[in-house]
Amino acid sequence: MRVIFAAGGTGGHLYPGLAIARALKRADPRIEPFFIGARRGIERDVLPQVGFAFELLDLHPLYRSKPWENWKTLRGGMTAWRMIGAEVRSEPPACVVGTGGYASGLALAYATAHRIPFVLQESNTYPGITARFFSRFAAQVHLGFPEARRYISPGKSTEVFDTGNPVEPPPPDASVKAPGRTKWGFPSAQGRVLLVYGGSQGSQAMNGVVANWIDRGLPRDLFVIWATGKANYAKLAHYESAQVKVRAYISPISEAYRAADFALSRGGAMATAELCAWGIPAIVVPLPTAAADHQTANAKALAAAGAAEMIRQSELNVDRLSSTAVSLLSNPAKLSTMREKALLRARPTAAADIAAHIIDLIGRQLPHR
Repeated sequence: MRVIFAAGGTGGHLYPGLAIARALKRADPRIEPFFIGARRGIERDVLPQVGFAFELLDLHPLYRSKPWENWKTLRGGMTAWRMIGAEVRSEPPACVVGTGGYASGLALAYATAHRIPFVLQESNTYPGITARFFSRFAAQVHLGFPEARRYISPGKSTEVFDTGNPVEPPPPDASVKAPGRTKWGFPSAQGRVLLVYGGSQGSQAMNGVVANWIDRGLPRDLFVIWATGKANYAKLAHYESAQVKVRAYISPISEAYRAADFALSRGGAMATAELCAWGIPAIVVPLPTAAADHQTANAKALAAAGAAEMIRQSELNVDRLSSTAVSLLSNPAKLSTMREKALLRARPTAAADIAAHIIDLIGRQLPHR
């Protein structure tokens, strides 16, 4: 029983799809996830490693600043449409699941045109254009943030669920920090650990401020795990010390979550969902160039819930970062309250919940297929 996943472009689109696919497979081994992605996305590197069947398509974005390049978009779309059709005919899917990315819009358009039931998973507070448009045709919409509901236009038969974002659930002892600290070479009990994570590619803006902060001198009771991104690692690796651990990329990221008391993070939906699941308060610096400024919307929602502090990138400097971090370090009660608020926003069973709803949908569709 095939379920087609249209996901990719960035980790924020691909990893929710993978989490749902794994949950579906655990719930019903008869289900065979099949991924459709783009050759130019992160899925090119990730999908060959995860064990699911997939097809990568020659898809391109709209070239708004170079409209003469849009022939590539048109050609890729036409070719991809035919390839999606061939896959559907070879083994008709029970449903299609779209989590965003270049491939998602095209696959959902194909599903709409051919009356294949499909499910949308929208990670952000402010939904992307694909989710906003296709929500009216979807059988189900699963929201990562409840605030997103006001921006979608579900059809009369569309089921909308506030499931949260699908992440790998933390272990039951996630709040026990000593083993994680020891693994990083930090004291098992003294001080606090800050995780600096600017996304899978790192953040030059955040990296520059953190580097200056270290040059000025960190608080003695603060230890730092710093994921710089591969492109920035070589010029920042020399900051490695007993107090600061510098890595190009942390995989699995759970090794950092195990040790972290709070985080300096971008406002991506999946990163913030994982932080909430682990009960890690965050200082969120939204990426200002994110589509529709959705990271700012995510950060505002978490700040309003009491789970995070938000600093706009235009306001991020050593003084602001230092004062915010020191304020949290000197106020354990506030840090503890933020942890509790983060856990209230957490949905560690989101992937399993979404999978259960999809299986219910498939069961209702089968008699009519």
